[in-house]
Amino acid sequence: MSVTSVSSVVPRSTSVLPTGLVEMAAALAEGSVSSRRLTERTLRRIAAAQSELNAFRIVRSEAALAEADAADRRLAAGERLPLLGVPIAVKDDMDVAGEPTAFGCAGAFAPKAADSEAVRRLRAAGAVVVGKTQTPELGQWPVTESRAFGETRNPWNPGYTPGGSSGGSAAAVAAGLVPAALGSDGAGSIRIPAAWTHLIGVKPQRGRISTWPEPEAFHGLTVNGVLARTVADAALLLDAASGPHPGDLHRPPRISAVEAAGRVPRRMRIALSFGMPFTATPKSLDSEVRSAVERLAGRLEALGHEVVPEDPRYGLIGLSFVPRGTGGVREWASRVPDPALLDPRTRESARTGRLLGGLPLRVSRRAEEGLRRRVGRIFGRFDVVLTPTTATPPLRIGALAGLGAMATDRAMIAAAPYAWTWNVLGWPGVNVPAGFTTDGLPLGAQLLGGYGAEPRLLSLAAELEAAEGWAHRWPGVG
Repeated sequence: MSVTSVSSVVPRSTSVLPTGLVEMAAALAEGSVSSRRLTERTLRRIAAAQSELNAFRIVRSEAALAEADAADRRLAAGERLPLLGVPIAVKDDMDVAGEPTAFGCAGAFAPKAADSEAVRRLRAAGAVVVGKTQTPELGQWPVTESRAFGETRNPWNPGYTPGGSSGGSAAAVAAGLVPAALGSDGAGSIRIPAAWTHLIGVKPQRGRISTWPEPEAFHGLTVNGVLARTVADAALLLDAASGPHPGDLHRPPRISAVEAAGRVPRRMRIALSFGMPFTATPKSLDSEVRSAVERLAGRLEALGHEVVPEDPRYGLIGLSFVPRGTGGVREWASRVPDPALLDPRTRESARTGRLLGGLPLRVSRRAEEGLRRRVGRIFGRFDVVLTPTTATPPLRIGALAGLGAMATDRAMIAAAPYAWTWNVLGWPGVNVPAGFTTDGLPLGAQLLGGYGAEPRLLSLAAELEAAEGWAHRWPGVG
């Protein structure tokens, strides 16, 4: 399995068709390209890459072409919507009418009768949904591998994982199969694969993108978000997908991500943090990751921002995470058509969720406000927190295969100890590319903010992007 064969599906700068989300939307609106043509190209690229990358669980070839033809008719009639005719992918934990939602599990799942709210909003913005992307079983691991579908591989080097749990979405965007995709993030599941595939990954404020038909997902840990190659593309998709369902439990004030991404940020005070929250498990920061984040901090200083070493005071935040995470696994595991097909580690997590249900779960939710006050004190002195997204470079394919439940937990905490705390708090974070290892594997850094801070984070990320030129580098290209 060669890197060259994977990169053969990646767009080159000489492509006559647009490759970015913003570019595609503009070209469609001006009539220089048809949705049918863009969707046909997308489906060809997916087919060419699927045997190697395995980014998609479901490809909606006929349905997508029908949606593209309908979009072209609407465009010809003068209708204009933010994403009208643009091909988009969504993670396979989101309902698409007429398709099953397996969430990485084996078994015969029934097709869903209706779109989830996030998918409904994409359609309302005019998007063509080309397929559903791979995710590990119930989104539990920072790798996208499952007995149900095999391994999803990293376009930068197929011997490595793209990360998880939104690994299929990340692989699809990084390889240029789609311009952007929806994912979900319950412990870093957007930011980790974004870091390991050289993408922008936005975990928004809890409630920004609806999780309906779940009033909240995994007891508030999991939010829906976006993966894209540029900040402008991520902002466009974020705005299109955002908004509440009447049944949602969380409704943050509306923002304009597109406006924020186009705004030059004021001078900010940024806390550079390498401290890890307590987990009672061994973990350490890889030297190449540290160097990459320090280099990015230097870039921020060169742009006029003040960067000061400072760690948030996390305390025992993990005690609030475990009951909620395992409780969510327990609830999802109870819905699968054949629980015997679940990974033994999933069944163990579901058992833990049953044990920690009731009072421990209620206590963990009540602790959240105190944790916000404790961690949030850092925003009395700083505008943004900068941390590594992961502690290690991308893991090799199979790194977690065959491990027991406890060994898997220890391994994934060691790889990704920085992201999950912000899921407990419900606050936004944005992964930005931070560079590459000496072996050419992508690395990422997180820009983290307090309640509703997406505009600040996106503005800062866009300024960094202009200075760093991330989007010009593709797998197998320079």
